[in-house]
Amino acid sequence: MFPTKFIHVCAILLLAAAGSARAQVGLPVQVPNLPGLPTDSLNRTVNGVLDQADPRRLSELRQVRIRNLLRTNRTVLESDPRGAPIVRNEVVALSPTQAALDRARAAGFGIGRTRTLEGLDVTIVVLQAPSGMSTRRALERLRREDPEGTYDYNHVYLESGEVAASPAAPAGAAAPDRGAALTTHKIGLIDGGVQRSHPVFSGVTVHEHGCAGPIPSAHATAVASLLVGQSDVFHGAAPGAELFAADVYCGLATGGAVDSVAEAFAWMSREKVPVINISLVGPANVLLEQIIRVVTTRGHVVVAAVGNDGPSAPPLFPAAYPSVVAVTGVDAKQRVLVEACRGKHVDFSAPGANMSAAGIESPFGVVRGTSFAAPIVAGLLARQLSVISKDQADAAVSALVAQATDLGARGLDKVYGNGLVGNDLRPSEQIASR
Repeated sequence: MFPTKFIHVCAILLLAAAGSARAQVGLPVQVPNLPGLPTDSLNRTVNGVLDQADPRRLSELRQVRIRNLLRTNRTVLESDPRGAPIVRNEVVALSPTQAALDRARAAGFGIGRTRTLEGLDVTIVVLQAPSGMSTRRALERLRREDPEGTYDYNHVYLESGEVAASPAAPAGAAAPDRGAALTTHKIGLIDGGVQRSHPVFSGVTVHEHGCAGPIPSAHATAVASLLVGQSDVFHGAAPGAELFAADVYCGLATGGAVDSVAEAFAWMSREKVPVINISLVGPANVLLEQIIRVVTTRGHVVVAAVGNDGPSAPPLFPAAYPSVVAVTGVDAKQRVLVEACRGKHVDFSAPGANMSAAGIESPFGVVRGTSFAAPIVAGLLARQLSVISKDQADAAVSALVAQATDLGARGLDKVYGNGLVGNDLRPSEQIASR
């Protein structure tokens, strides 16, 4: 484990490097809360030189956040062999047989949380590794003992975008007309908690799931506003639609773990929510893949952000799963965000920068990242779907492909997917005064 001073110095060097190069776009970022670092001052410094910064450097901030998360929560979190955060000493199993559970108990495994996902007709069991056995060895042991079973780490998934706080909106700022409110439509959000008291959610029905009480997050509130928000100066892609918001974090260090995300999908299925937005990213996980396959086979549409780890980064999940509608972001000049991930899994481009969204500490903030492009695509799809139907879901996606404006290489490509949609839905950057 690196000394604290060394980690602090590395973080400062990373931020200094971000400000040393030049790029054509700016990137509002929130520096992770690293103990001992003057975070507020660094945020102001970094955001003050963003027009001169190279966002490709700033895409490394997710890795900084992961390292800090692991360092400050080492009693409950660790990394898998590829460096992704996982819940320490936990292996998750999908609908294990009774015989498999009996063998696990005989081998010293503890049976932890059991989640019966009624909406999906599956069960997730969290198994505790025996004392003295590493999580890696525990996973290998269970897979060897039950080769027909489905086991994986309890990976932790993180948000894919940043919100920069801004003062109140200036008088007279207006948003383009999105048409009538879609109060008869449902849309789902798997993220953190939503600040329901924000004015853009006035008159919007918001159902919450996952925590004992509301724990609003800036990321989830911003994404939710881009989905269903409505006011005199601001509108989301599907204003007034009924929102089903699952908080998978609940303020916990282990928030965003696979078993919580799976339970959120099950809740959406029980509530018959046709379109589900998830602006979280992480590694491939066989349980998550199976859950999403069940959800999409039944006719739900899952929309996910491709992530901001840069064009040379490996694909991030769940966006990279074949059945998921993967969304990248573009700036006001219709250029892909330089920090956005690329790949053959990209389906659509949507506004992901130079726009406003609802804030926590201030009415509105400027947002950037693929996190904020995904809800625009999800909202467009939700407008077309009021029931869960595989045929209708496929037709809605095909219709959106037909509406897309081709960007980049002709036709489907690894940067822009099928093209740009929802460009007229970008909430004005003027709403959040600088």
